[in-house]
Amino acid sequence: MVGILLALLIGVVAGLRAMTAPAAVSWAASLGWISLGDTWLEFLGYRWTPWIFTILAIGEFITDQLPSTPSRTVPIQFGTRILIGSLCGAALGMASAGWLPGAVAGAAGAVIGTLGGRAARAKLASVFGRDSPAAILEDGIAVGAAFLIVAAAQ
Repeated sequence: MVGILLALLIGVVAGLRAMTAPAAVSWAASLGWISLGDTWLEFLGYRWTPWIFTILAIGEFITDQLPSTPSRTVPIQFGTRILIGSLCGAALGMASAGWLPGAVAGAAGAVIGTLGGRAARAKLASVFGRDSPAAILEDGIAVGAAFLIVAAAQ
């Protein structure tokens, strides 16, 4: 049951920041915190994979600040978050509940994170009077949560 909960939570992170979740899961696999060897998700633990996802996550933090960045709820953004949440959920669910229940929980978490994150950020932006502080706070929450989730998966 813990594996499903962690899969759901990493999906929420994917809903907040799509590339933060796979960066965290990839680092966890690379460092041996989670075991994905001899599975179809083994590539997440390869030597260069965490670095690639980390670069993508940093790029996402930067582009999220641009006014031209589309909403996370446009179909391509929303779909990407669901797929990434599913992938990361499958990785965390692999050890306990199996990859399929983990994938479903991760996808559900991504929907929750996408819609809930959008609402929370809009509320925070109205409190701050602008979007930037809300976006930076959301970045910090996503990174912190992702670390805690993969650390709990050990």
